[in-house]
Amino acid sequence: MLRWVVLALFISVCASAEVQKKKGKTKTQPLSRGWGKNIKWAKSYEEALSELAKSQKPLMVIHHLDNCPHSEALKEAFVADKSIQKMAKEDFIMLNVVEETGDKNLAPDGYYVPRILFVDPALTVRAEIVGKHNERRYAYTPDDMKHLAANMKKAKLLLHSEL
Repeated sequence: MLRWVVLALFISVCASAEVQKKKGKTKTQPLSRGWGKNIKWAKSYEEALSELAKSQKPLMVIHHLDNCPHSEALKEAFVADKSIQKMAKEDFIMLNVVEETGDKNLAPDGYYVPRILFVDPALTVRAEIVGKHNERRYAYTPDDMKHLAANMKKAKLLLHSEL
């Protein structure tokens, strides 16, 4: 009799755990994280570097946080700019990260967000391609979209002129 009670208790605990597991499931967020649904986004830094080697396109890495008002404002401006979206889709390997990659080269002047850096197919972080702000060289604001577009063009030009 005791075995039956223990078995029934075990089954009810397992069933309860399964219900909790199903309730706890959340919709997985797409890789774009709102930065452009028509752009192919790399899943990880390692995948982006692998794609970089295959495609010979530059890599654009966007560091941001989900609940950061500066990141959110930049994201809205980034998505609204059709020329940036087009270049991102056609000419770049794209990665947006909410956690640091571990590559210290992607934080040449610190671990702040949002920041955007470019990496060429030789795996060189193009530290000379900077934003407009002296205190945070790789930061961009919503008002900097023309500057970001120019930097994207510069990243493409550097790539083609150095090959």
